[in-house]
Amino acid sequence: QVHLVESGGGLVQPGGSLRLSCAASGSIFSIKAMGWYRQAPGKQRELVADITNGGSANYADSVKGRFTVSKDIAKNTVYLQMNSLKPEDTAVYYCNADIIIHPFIPSDDYWGQGTQVTVSS
Repeated sequence: QVHLVESGGGLVQPGGSLRLSCAASGSIFSIKAMGWYRQAPGKQRELVADITNGGSANYADSVKGRFTVSKDIAKNTVYLQMNSLKPEDTAVYYCNADIIIHPFIPSDDYWGQGTQVTVSS
């Protein structure tokens, strides 16, 4: 069993900042990549940012220059620092991880339960 637990969502004014955290736990052999997706009401879930075990990061165009994804390998944790938040960033943010639970088993995707981020004055 693998669990992803997110924290750090909430209500923030436009221009403000929030930091999301996601910790993976359970039967983990290794983590290939971790990242964040978001889903706004009436829209499809979209990639926000992800980072590989080697440290290569990828961002959606809409968040480049405002959001930063980072990781702590020892803690199996990924972070999303969100600055200069805009109302259009309002969504449920989901943690995602590509995890290997056994060296002879292909990796699989795991998801957190989601955390609400609301940007409003």
